[in-house]
Amino acid sequence: MNEPSYDDVATLPISLQQRVPVAFEDINGHLNIRHYVGIASEGLDETLETLGIPQLWPLNDGQACFTAEHHMRYLAELRTGEELSVRVRFVGRSERAAHVLVFLLDETHQRVSYVMEEIFLHVSMETRRTSPWPDDIAQAFDAVVEEHRGLGWEAPLSGSMALR
Repeated sequence: MNEPSYDDVATLPISLQQRVPVAFEDINGHLNIRHYVGIASEGLDETLETLGIPQLWPLNDGQACFTAEHHMRYLAELRTGEELSVRVRFVGRSERAAHVLVFLLDETHQRVSYVMEEIFLHVSMETRRTSPWPDDIAQAFDAVVEEHRGLGWEAPLSGSMALR
């Protein structure tokens, strides 16, 4: 698998930026696994807002996004006090699902630290079953997927998951 460079990924918009707090450090002296996942998920949530999916979507509109699969790669440590950013690349969309890559960049050392590949589903909270994306959301996904296809660097997909 060919990993993109820091400069490649840094062309994506920042969805979240923060320093690694002491409270997130584990016994190994680096960011604990649960915080990589949490920070990446929070950054994805921020990015989804730009597509018309607010964080209160389940409460206000009876719709939600549920994660179906994750694949995670740790490429470089993030340590206490280091600056990180979250960037999201959209890979594809089906009638009821979306495929994304969420990157944590180590801004202190200008390197890619972590890649979370995810497939998530559109769910009706009334039935708690998958349902087709609303037309406006589907169009927003399609536009950003097309834009990201033209980035000039290959999406580092695991090969372990795909849209169905």
